[in-house]
Amino acid sequence: MAKGWKKSSSPPLLICSPHVFLCPRLLRAAILPLKRFYGIKMQVWGSEHLNIKEPYVIVCNHQASLDLMGMVEVIPDRCVPIAKKEIMYMGTVGWACWLSGIIFIDRHKREDAINVISQTARIMRRENLRVLIFPEGTRNQEKSMLPFKRGAFHLAVQAQVPIFPIVISPYCDFFSSKDKKFTSGTCTIRILPKVETQGLSPKDVPELTETVRQAMADALAEMSASHCGDQHAEQPPLPRCAGAGAGRGTGSPQCEEDTTGTSN
Repeated sequence: MAKGWKKSSSPPLLICSPHVFLCPRLLRAAILPLKRFYGIKMQVWGSEHLNIKEPYVIVCNHQASLDLMGMVEVIPDRCVPIAKKEIMYMGTVGWACWLSGIIFIDRHKREDAINVISQTARIMRRENLRVLIFPEGTRNQEKSMLPFKRGAFHLAVQAQVPIFPIVISPYCDFFSSKDKKFTSGTCTIRILPKVETQGLSPKDVPELTETVRQAMADALAEMSASHCGDQHAEQPPLPRCAGAGAGRGTGSPQCEEDTTGTSN
């Protein structure tokens, strides 16, 4: 067992295994052929934001199993996704996720879930890992965000690493499980500027969570208008969350207008 891990009734499965660092490559090899087969095209905006060498946490909205196709478009090297344990029992998808080194959390055992988050925070800084989490906790095909679970934000604050919000546009023009529709199509993936957590403490997590959620919800609303044909009023520029009380024990995320062009 890797140095730094505590003995637990539900230990992280494969994060300390050397092949975990191949996780992004394995996921791409397994999923990219499916994307081509089904004729799904992905447009990625803001990929330059991920061009940093330090560890960080990625949070992304969760709509359907198709999110895996979007995930492999943006997942960086040395990135390990965290997912609910139930996925491990989803046939070949579960086996592929397990073999690629995804960390599974049992959401019904709160103490074990907290332990996995704490252990991951320690190991990600030492091993320069990136972690990807779907904070909604379940699939949501509506054009709004569900309330976020706070695990990803506790992880980022404990590790004192930045958060990168990623928003995948709705699939409504080519996929709907309710209407049993699945055709070829195109979706957009938007990577928002990072949100710093330096100097934040656990008591700042609720505000941090809501700030990130609101930035992602604004982006999703704008993307829904273009992908699903909604006629909304013109959206204001998306906020750039440049920091969250950096250097202080408390504070709130500080946002400014995004002028990088990635929000067009």
